[in-house]
Amino acid sequence: MYCAQRAGYGGVRPRSSRPRAGPDPARAATLAGMTQFAARLLYLFASLIGRLPWSWQQRLGDAVASVWQRRDAREARVARVNLGLAYPELLPAQREQWQQAIVRTTARQAVETLRLWTRPHAENLGLLRERHGTELFDAALAAGKGLIVAAPHYGNWELLNQWLAQRTPLAILYKPPESAVGEAFLNLVRADTDADRVTQVRAEGSAVRQLWKRLSAGGVVGILPDQQPKAGDGEFAPFFGVQALTMTLLGRLAERTGAAVLFCYCERIDQHPDGPGFALRIEAAPEGIADPDPRRACAALNQAVERIARRDPAQYQWTYKRYTLRPSGDGRDNPYRSIETDRR
Repeated sequence: MYCAQRAGYGGVRPRSSRPRAGPDPARAATLAGMTQFAARLLYLFASLIGRLPWSWQQRLGDAVASVWQRRDAREARVARVNLGLAYPELLPAQREQWQQAIVRTTARQAVETLRLWTRPHAENLGLLRERHGTELFDAALAAGKGLIVAAPHYGNWELLNQWLAQRTPLAILYKPPESAVGEAFLNLVRADTDADRVTQVRAEGSAVRQLWKRLSAGGVVGILPDQQPKAGDGEFAPFFGVQALTMTLLGRLAERTGAAVLFCYCERIDQHPDGPGFALRIEAAPEGIADPDPRRACAALNQAVERIARRDPAQYQWTYKRYTLRPSGDGRDNPYRSIETDRR
C-alpha cells in the first residue's frame, strides 16, 4: 500500500503551485463534433435502408431473424426465457413456434423503424389504416387537466410517437442510450417537422419535476410503462403471473396531478409487399391506475399492459429482460443469468 509518509510528505501532500486544469473547451467541441458526425453517418445508413422497397425491407428483417435464430443470439434466448415464464402452459412445440414468430417480428420491426425514422412523418401516418378511441384522446385534451399516454412496447411505438406529435405538443420520457453517439442519433431521427412539438425528457433525477409541471399545466406526457425501473424506484406486481418490478412513476403522477391516463398503441393488422398496415388503438386505463397505494396502482398498470400484449404475443417486446430483479425472499435467481454471463 502506498504511504504518504514514506514519500516524505509527513502524511500530507503539499498543494501544487500550478493551477488545476479545467475543462478544455476546444477538446469538448471536438468531441461534440465527432459525436454529431458519427450520428449523421448512422442516419445516412438508416436512410439507405429506409428507402428500400417494403418487400426488400421485409426480406432483410427475415434474414436478420434467421441469423439470430441460427446463432441463438441474445434476442432469441431472452424471448425463449420470457415465454417459459409468461406462458408456462405452452407445449414445447408451441413455445418454439411463438419464439420464432417473436424473433421474426422483432427483426422486421427494427428495419421498419429505420424507415419510419427517416421518412416524412406525414407519409408514415398513411400506414394507419384504422383509428379507434380517438374521441377519448380528444376529450382528455379538451378537459385541460393533463394527459398521460401509456404506450406499451407493443406494435410500433415510434409510429405512435409521430401520431401524437401531429395532434399535440408533448413530453416523452425516455431512457438515454449508454452511447453519446446513440443519443445524438435518436435526436436526429426523432426531429423531422415535429422537433418543436416533442420534448424528450431523460429518465433521471429532474424528470419527475419536469413531467409534473407539464401535467399540472394541462399538458401531455408520454411514458413507456413496461420498462423495469432501477431497484428502489418501483414496486413488485404480477405480470403474466410473475412478480415484476414495476414503475410507480406513472401512478404517482396520475394521483397527484389528476391527469387522465390512456393506453395507446399502433397494432400491426396486415403485412403486404407494399407495406404494413396499422390500427391506432386508444383505451381508457383500468380503475386503480392512480390508486394511492403504489402496489395497487402497479398491479392495475401491469394488468392493462398484459391485456394488450396478449392480443398478439409476437408484437410484444418479449426480447426485453423484464424479470431481471426478483422480490426479496423470492428464492428464485435472475432467469437471464446464463445469457448475461455468456460472452459470445
